[in-house]
Amino acid sequence: MGTVTMAQALNTALRDALREDDHVLTFGEDVGRLGGVFRITDGLRDEFGERRCFDTPLAESGLMGYAVGLAMGGFRPVVELQFDAFAYPAFEQIASHVAKMRNRTRGHVALPMVIRVPYGGGIGGVEHHSDSSEAYYAHTPGLKVVTPATVEDAYWLLRDAVRDPDPVVFLEPKRLYWSKEDADLARRSAAPTGRAVIRRPGSNVTLLAYGPSVPVAIDAAVEAARDGIDVEVVDLRTLVPFDDETVTASVRRTGRCVVVQEAQGFAGVGAEIVARVQERCFHSLAAPVVRVAGFDVPYPPPKLEHAYLPGVDRVLDAIQRLQFDDQPDVRHLAPEAS
Repeated sequence: MGTVTMAQALNTALRDALREDDHVLTFGEDVGRLGGVFRITDGLRDEFGERRCFDTPLAESGLMGYAVGLAMGGFRPVVELQFDAFAYPAFEQIASHVAKMRNRTRGHVALPMVIRVPYGGGIGGVEHHSDSSEAYYAHTPGLKVVTPATVEDAYWLLRDAVRDPDPVVFLEPKRLYWSKEDADLARRSAAPTGRAVIRRPGSNVTLLAYGPSVPVAIDAAVEAARDGIDVEVVDLRTLVPFDDETVTASVRRTGRCVVVQEAQGFAGVGAEIVARVQERCFHSLAAPVVRVAGFDVPYPPPKLEHAYLPGVDRVLDAIQRLQFDDQPDVRHLAPEAS
């Protein structure tokens, strides 16, 4: 076991996937010679050669179409789209072909491929470098959508994605690339893809978060404890498929719920989560489910992103809005987990 950054974990996951399966390829803009702008593919071209790790032109739609052809031909391409908003030129290929090929061919042609997208703000980037674009992918049937928040998850969720028989959009929180953990990546303790996990147990409120919002939720939970509010933090990990079981069990125990996302609030993933929670937990809720999200504006310049990004104070404000003076109907609360 040693200290590992999320960027190193992702690099190790790709390296191990390339070693495990000769059909795995990785490519994108600056992926080969440079090793990626965030160095996620650092050293892979030297070890595996330029036929398995290589650069592409600045043509996202073209490289996505190339990946579709490779996957149809039996390869397992791992594509890097350099920044979140750079993926939009490729979206026609993703929505029209990557997501639909299995259904279009009645299951005869699958596309086992991974689309890696560094996403989110917090690094001082401008628009096109700081978007949270998960809603577009989550709204597209035929895609799995995954986003890690820890070093260990970064490794194992990416390994799962490469082995998946269907396309996976793998969203990497840029501001967590340099986060560190003591981790032994050779031994798996991470939950499987498709399952949410409780990062911090609590009994008064459930905070639902994913990707870059998970550390914010944990910090808010620590602050709330100083005021005597016991907050449970659930890391969703996988947006599609969505783990209703873990989320519902948590909210039914606490009776209150706040959803935290970095993306704009209107019509975002958080809106879908709120709807699912209220449909399944209505009789256990002591208060309406509240969202904390980015504002409904284009991503701001670096000097203003601190005001745009959901922070601990905004999460604490949301928690305080949850009607703690009114007790939930105990007849509908699930018992505490033993």
